[in-house]
Amino acid sequence: MSLVIAIAAALWSAPLVRAAENADWWQKAVIYEIYPRSFGDSNGDGIGDLNGITKHLDYLENLGVDAIWITPFYPSPQVDFGYDISDYRAIDPQYGTMADFDRLVAEAKKHHIRIINDMVLNHTSDKHPWFIESESSKTNPKADWYMWRDPKPGNQPPTNWQSIFGHSAWEFIPQRGQFYYHAFYKEQPDLNWNNSKVRAAMYDAMRFWMRKGVYGFRLDAVTALFEDPEYRDEPVVGSERNAYGDPIVNRMYTDNLPECHDVFRELRKTVNEFPGRILIGETYLPNVDELVKMYGAHDDEMQLPMDTRFAFNPLDAGVFRDRLRDAELSLHGHVPLLFLDNHDNQRSWTRYADGKNDEAIAKLLATALLTPRSTALLYYGQELGMQNNDPKRVEDVRDPIGKIGWPKEVGRDGERTPMQWTGGPQAGFSSTANTWLPVAPNYTTRNVEAESKDPQSMLSYYKALIKLRKTNAALSEGDFEFVNETDKNVLAFLRKPKSGKAVVVALNFTAQPQTADLSSVGLQGTALVSSFAKAGDAVSMKQLELPAYGAWVGELR
Repeated sequence: MSLVIAIAAALWSAPLVRAAENADWWQKAVIYEIYPRSFGDSNGDGIGDLNGITKHLDYLENLGVDAIWITPFYPSPQVDFGYDISDYRAIDPQYGTMADFDRLVAEAKKHHIRIINDMVLNHTSDKHPWFIESESSKTNPKADWYMWRDPKPGNQPPTNWQSIFGHSAWEFIPQRGQFYYHAFYKEQPDLNWNNSKVRAAMYDAMRFWMRKGVYGFRLDAVTALFEDPEYRDEPVVGSERNAYGDPIVNRMYTDNLPECHDVFRELRKTVNEFPGRILIGETYLPNVDELVKMYGAHDDEMQLPMDTRFAFNPLDAGVFRDRLRDAELSLHGHVPLLFLDNHDNQRSWTRYADGKNDEAIAKLLATALLTPRSTALLYYGQELGMQNNDPKRVEDVRDPIGKIGWPKEVGRDGERTPMQWTGGPQAGFSSTANTWLPVAPNYTTRNVEAESKDPQSMLSYYKALIKLRKTNAALSEGDFEFVNETDKNVLAFLRKPKSGKAVVVALNFTAQPQTADLSSVGLQGTALVSSFAKAGDAVSMKQLELPAYGAWVGELR
């Protein structure tokens, strides 16, 4: 009997238990990020759209998803593919209409799936009516809605601050005789969050979407809301240059300033007006001490700041153990949000592949993501084993940071390619050959249609893990304890419920077979889900044999 067939017999016959219908639904949820340009094209223009998401809700429900975070679909010049917003209360026509969005919300509810919008608070498009008015003079009603500053002598930028996307973060506007600050592209001017009218306008935009049934927001670049009021130059780090040829600076005056937390508390009050709504933070932070601050001293800021420190690490048992230890012990009981992939970083399949054990590594990481005490975030196609399809020539690059930084920076196109639904033309994503990005070459085998029929596939493995996570009391509610913390090769931990059988997770982070002695928690175990063993197989916990990058999840007997 194959592994997943055995799992199906044991688990899939039971109805799927989803995150509880209450204000804390998010604490055990599986959230799924969708890049709408690349998920499903319903009208054959080569660009994904809202109806393309609605079309695939059956798939998402069957996978076990509790909520979907959709990256921006608002009107935009698309300089940063939607993260340059020109209207916070409308739908970009390339993605559909407001009626299409309302239908998506209604249909998602029928599938027990909540919608989470991306909210870009730090900046707007330079085509937003607010900025067009602001740049027109120093005396207009929105003159101080953005970060304006007089030039230094010689019409030089006010500071040495660098854009995250390359070159100076200041752009001169002749009609005002001033520079405006942009942490990202020059087409993305930063809002002035010291202005109470800016705050009120943004909070009202969030209320608009929550009235439509949105269950929360992923807050883009949320630690970048404030800048040093004294406009001090940032320290230059060393003599090396970054991919854009710029000096490398320590962003101590433009990122994660204390004033951010005042806004986070106001954001939390805003979403608390609507029961069960949540805030997810894009929080790239240097250490766990800064991460825990994002929850708020009185649990009054973000419910789910992203634990980016878990996502980007060497494939090492000790490092992942340290990250899980921080999440379990240093967040003061708050629920961590763990993830491996997103739209801004190379896919984990590509980052960790060694050319020999690629699938085993991917299943190991899936297990490490879905079995700890956490909310889990997936990125579309991660469950299939989608890989990066980076452009080979600068002429093929769509992402501006790839154009600016080529060849040291190839951009983010590679992780944003179309979802792989079938092995047919354009991977079933679109009816046109002119898709906005080319489909990754592994689509003929790595696709929903093929993997749904294969009990050994990545998709089947993800389904089994998510199912177990939702139906097993130890994984859904149990406490977390490390086992054999000094083992440099095998990461092992225990999930222990208040009543019932405990579950052990053992992960071999090496390319060599390992034997783990886990007898300190029990003498015998039974496999539940494993990348190599059959469900139901009994093992000795004193000598648990793990193949290269093997993952084992089992109950203590």
